[in-house]
Amino acid sequence: MGELFAAIDAPASVWQFIIIGLVTGALYALIALGYTMVYGIIELINFAHGDLFMLGSFLALQVAVTLGAATADDGAIGMVAIALMLVTAPLFCAGLNVAVDRIVYRPLRNAPKLAPLVSAIGVSFIFMNIGLFWRGATDVNFPNLIPPTNLLEGTGLRFTAKDAMVIGVTVPTMVALTVFVRYTSLGKAMRATAQNPTAAQLMGIGVDRVIALTFALGGALAGIASVVYGLYNNTVSYQMGFQNGLYAFTAAVLGGIGNIPGAVLGGLVIGLVKALGDAYVGAQWSEALVFAILIVILIFRPTGILGARTREKV
Repeated sequence: MGELFAAIDAPASVWQFIIIGLVTGALYALIALGYTMVYGIIELINFAHGDLFMLGSFLALQVAVTLGAATADDGAIGMVAIALMLVTAPLFCAGLNVAVDRIVYRPLRNAPKLAPLVSAIGVSFIFMNIGLFWRGATDVNFPNLIPPTNLLEGTGLRFTAKDAMVIGVTVPTMVALTVFVRYTSLGKAMRATAQNPTAAQLMGIGVDRVIALTFALGGALAGIASVVYGLYNNTVSYQMGFQNGLYAFTAAVLGGIGNIPGAVLGGLVIGLVKALGDAYVGAQWSEALVFAILIVILIFRPTGILGARTREKV
């Protein structure tokens, strides 16, 4: 507690940790959007989502290595590499997610909920082992293609171009996703399927096609998050999917799983709690703090922070 009171005398440090928390939380939120999309449609907790995100980062790394972006001093090559990563990784993750739905989840659509849940855990282990075979058991360096320029030079705070990239990707993605779900015909079909698949099918909506589209969107979001994560942290590993996926899932539940703004809010809350917990309570306690807050909130608001405010699931 002494460190916490000392922080009151050093407000600049507090603001710095808040910046760190918001940026970290935005990364969790970007991954959580994929969780919440799939749950919102078929109420499946897709535990493989985190490891799909890991495979996306490995593909993005492969693109950078193939183009020689890791060793080239030419900034133009770096920009081309980033552009290709942002195309290939989302397409790869979307295609893989749709394939998993078609092969694994669709045959279990009418089975008890435990069956697809256990299948998702199995797919997660398969993806993790593919990652282990692909890049090995140790951490792998990701090319540092964005310079860590401090955009708040002279203020005593540090907010780099990388931080701006994370916020600049997460916020527009959430807005675009919300607009798509609420105001497009496909989005309306998704909401109808989420509310009542049988009634939606009777109204002429291709439920399987809508679910496949949802898995494609969720996978694409995992691909985007994987590129952003690699560019921000400059290291990737086959285990990154489990840890980040767990935080992202927690963020989705905390905000109100199935609710797009809730996933983002949950991610930001977890990022802030973790950053401030690391700084003033101790890194060894921050994870316990995050999950303790989750438990307390779910006791009083079982639907999550925004769950009660939104009647529709997506």
